[in-house]
Amino acid sequence: MAALLVPENLPPSLDSTSEPPHLFDGTTRLYTNYQCPYAQRVWITRNFKGLQKEIKLVPIDLQNRPAWYKEKVYPENKVPSLEHKNKVIGESLDLIKYVDSNFEGPSLLPDDPEKQKFAEELIAYSDTFNKTVFGSFKGNPEKDAAGAFDHIEKALGKYDGPFFLGEFSQVDIVYAPFIERARPFILEVFKYDITTGRPKIAAWIEELEKIDAYRVTKCDIPKTIEFYKARFLA
Repeated sequence: MAALLVPENLPPSLDSTSEPPHLFDGTTRLYTNYQCPYAQRVWITRNFKGLQKEIKLVPIDLQNRPAWYKEKVYPENKVPSLEHKNKVIGESLDLIKYVDSNFEGPSLLPDDPEKQKFAEELIAYSDTFNKTVFGSFKGNPEKDAAGAFDHIEKALGKYDGPFFLGEFSQVDIVYAPFIERARPFILEVFKYDITTGRPKIAAWIEELEKIDAYRVTKCDIPKTIEFYKARFLA
């Protein structure tokens, strides 16, 4: 069961005119961006484990980044990154596991070794999935990304329940932000619904919407669609 979600007021994004927080003062900070799917993965993890008070959100304006972020926090100059115990680590897949393993709250990985192995396989496949789906935006997603969506449909059928491992887990967090963005974009631009003929994906999306920890992290879909139009269709 997810921890009871603590309502929070989301802080404004920090840009090139913003002063840095008091860095490395013992505060655990998640440097994020409200539109970034990679950062959203870690945000969902934080929320599901009930860590809103333990991990402070620090949103970064990726279009107008503060210089101090690269110079003093994370030389990679991207999000997400996590400031914890006087060090900063990045990469969303690593951070999901790190937050799940190093903080209190409900575990996002079952004890069953078979399910853990399946989770590893699906998480490893996520980069291929994203490259295939988002690459198809320059072509025909209904045709070019069919195999990727069929792979997800089949994976969702391995265990009982609407989620990949039967219960909400790291795997759902890995895929949710990208399907959240891809589905409405493909629907609007290509007039194709990826859930057509894929009832398990449809049920999975419906169940995701019931999880507060995920729902409060959802991106601005109209803004995302316009961004993808400019990026892939210009």
